[in-house]
Amino acid sequence: MSKIKVEKLNVFFDSFQVIKELSLEIEANEILGIIGPSNSGKTSFLKTLNRLNELYLNSRTTGKVYLDGKDIFIEIDKHLLRKRIGIVFALPLPLPLSIFDNVAYGPRLHGIVNKEELYQIVEKALRAAAIWDEVKDRLETSAFSLSGGQQQRLCIARTLAVEPEVILYDEPCSGLDPISTLKIEEAMQELKKNYTQILVTNNVKQAARVSDRTAFFLMGELIEIGETKRIFTTPKDRRTDDYVTGRFG
Repeated sequence: MSKIKVEKLNVFFDSFQVIKELSLEIEANEILGIIGPSNSGKTSFLKTLNRLNELYLNSRTTGKVYLDGKDIFIEIDKHLLRKRIGIVFALPLPLPLSIFDNVAYGPRLHGIVNKEELYQIVEKALRAAAIWDEVKDRLETSAFSLSGGQQQRLCIARTLAVEPEVILYDEPCSGLDPISTLKIEEAMQELKKNYTQILVTNNVKQAARVSDRTAFFLMGELIEIGETKRIFTTPKDRRTDDYVTGRFG
């Protein structure tokens, strides 16, 4: 059974339709890359998966999304869903707290107060996000003292601390230098062992480097999805070929 199954998903903001009859399946422990030009519905799709679109009063969704066979709109409480499916945004958004308290924030919200247990959770999350060695001696300093790339990995650690099953990334490296980008991509490869990951990126080379499969979105439609190597070398649709070779977008 797929980790996530999407059936005929449509998303509207007022009368504008941003996702059109989208159907796809995402396997456990894979990295699915999602590429496409701006305004193709990529971010709206991510926000649908953990029901963040519901925060916008003018949004409307039809169709089905299943997580481990359960309808996320009917059978799973939205707060529990957001614990199971975490999201990392384009701009790192650390809380105005220490490095330690940023990562411990979620577990504390879920009732964990034991200091030793919290420390173990924080260390594990920071290690998984490939930033532990850089911050282990300054956990009580402000998260704002970190570089942009470090802040983004801290945000990944904060997501990991509540033990999600799926991690969504919305252009997580868009503002980062190549070295920071490489560290995040390496962390994603390690995280494959335990997590399903969905990466929205405007950098087609990044999708080619890290994704197991890639989906190409255009104007709210899924044009093509398949093994990343095939999508980038022998796509079935001319529009996919035009995009990945830089002829438009």
